[in-house]
Amino acid sequence: MNIPVWTCTPFAVLLLLIAIMPLAAPHFWEKNRNKAIISFALSFPVLVLTLFEAPHLLIHTAGEYISFMLLLASLFVISGGVQVRGDLRGTPAINSAFLLIGAVISNLIGTTGASMLLIRPVLKTNSERRHTFHIPIFFIFIVSNIGGSLTPIGDPPLLLGYLRGVPFEWTFKLFPQWLTAVGILILIFFIWDTFSYAKETPAAILRDIRLQEPLSLSGRRNLILLIAVVLTIFFQVPAPFRELVLLAMTLLSVLLTRKAIRTGNRFTYYPIIEVAILFAGIFITMVPLLDLLHTKGAALGLTRPWQFFWLTGGLSSFLDNAPTYVALFSMAQSVTDSANLPGAVIAGVREDLLLAISCGAVFMGANTYIGNGPNFMVKSIAEEQGFKVPHFFEYMFFSAIILVPLFILLTFIFFA
Repeated sequence: MNIPVWTCTPFAVLLLLIAIMPLAAPHFWEKNRNKAIISFALSFPVLVLTLFEAPHLLIHTAGEYISFMLLLASLFVISGGVQVRGDLRGTPAINSAFLLIGAVISNLIGTTGASMLLIRPVLKTNSERRHTFHIPIFFIFIVSNIGGSLTPIGDPPLLLGYLRGVPFEWTFKLFPQWLTAVGILILIFFIWDTFSYAKETPAAILRDIRLQEPLSLSGRRNLILLIAVVLTIFFQVPAPFRELVLLAMTLLSVLLTRKAIRTGNRFTYYPIIEVAILFAGIFITMVPLLDLLHTKGAALGLTRPWQFFWLTGGLSSFLDNAPTYVALFSMAQSVTDSANLPGAVIAGVREDLLLAISCGAVFMGANTYIGNGPNFMVKSIAEEQGFKVPHFFEYMFFSAIILVPLFILLTFIFFA
């Protein structure tokens, strides 16, 4: 492709704005119209150049974007029609069980779906307690990020890998990393929560016992629709039939779900519209960069899994983890093409590099509030419910002392 290197700049600028604007100009950035203006302004020059120089890449990108957004939208809309209500006792064992369940179901309905489904019951369960500062933090670590690493449905980076040829079942190979990370984090949480629970007053514990309410589930029809979505992806139904099924399941959810359920979930279309706007710009502006990385990525000298794990993770911590995954995926394809090293190759990428990139993108999206979409959502809901939640740099402090040592351990076990 004969596109100048400078055309990679809009992609970098857009990702930096996505990272910075929520902190620097939150009121301006909260309007999707403003995001659309910026996304269009940055992507239009690349769109025009690519249209003349490499229209086939643009057509491929457009198809990938439609598939990506339809799957995200179907998971978002359908899971938003399922409501979990109730108030269990806020004990360390029950809270740990919530996190484990969230880590499992995030692979079926995505980290966003699992976060929105479970965060309110978790907060309600612990509403009688006072020492709860750590609960939203670990919820973001586990349910909103690391939990969703076993299927392409779990997290957007893995979905993009699936759309680029990674088989659905391949992500099951991340189970050892998933089990190690989730197991260690839940153990740390249980110990921390046990000490915190011991600080609660007898009155708070008595109130917690007295206000118990069994869990109930509304919107069960949507579970059938979710199963249909999962099976469509698992059996790799080809396009455009896959997209038609996803669209049909989404529309059925809208038509069949009682309004009271979505109202109870405080469901709005704002987040998915935001994602659609920003990713339209991201998909267009990353075309030149991906081509550059695919052809010249090997010249950067990165060949080891641990290098890809930390580079992918470091960028995913402050930029969106989905486009970061795609960029490193293209670089790994270049490395695989240029270096004749032994090992299985998946979708043009050496398998050990793909494992490192996948874990880096999904796991380290938890390092900051801006690393992955659900992080800020969980923070906002917790604050809305009256829970004390760490600010941006406080959260980074906890990720530094909890997650970074964990990732160093994972490096020595799996990627060194």
